[in-house]
Amino acid sequence: MTQAAFTNEVDASGPLQGLLIRERIAVSVKVSSKKRMLEELAELLSRQLPGMDQHTVFSTLTERERLGSTGIGQGVALPHGRLNGIQEPIAAALKLHQPLNFDAIDDLPITMVIGLLVPAEATDQHLRILSDLAGAFSDSSFRRAVGDASDADTLFGLLT
Repeated sequence: MTQAAFTNEVDASGPLQGLLIRERIAVSVKVSSKKRMLEELAELLSRQLPGMDQHTVFSTLTERERLGSTGIGQGVALPHGRLNGIQEPIAAALKLHQPLNFDAIDDLPITMVIGLLVPAEATDQHLRILSDLAGAFSDSSFRRAVGDASDADTLFGLLT
């Protein structure tokens, strides 16, 4: 897929079209720490992945987070990592019940978390997806719509 085709596809649909399934979305998640949130995210990302160990996913996300916070600001975090054993990128979404301090770039707590795993060798694709997500969440009306989503089906529709 060319960059132009990917961009047009994303413009016509949500930023996670083809990466997110309804079973990997959770709304009103109660967590008390960054570690607990990453555990919840790892559990979601592990769903529907035969042979994928939740602990391996958690370790991948935690290792990336140690390099620096993936909190991009405006209440959004994009924990991500490269993982052996998957063929295609996958995503999960968590909407938190209460804001969580995440050492985001703007020092604001997060309420929306998009987790992303890509195949270990998918460097360009990984960066393109993160860029598309950051672009989508930089739009205040998109952020507001996501923030107002009260159930997983609505959130799924917005993100895909």
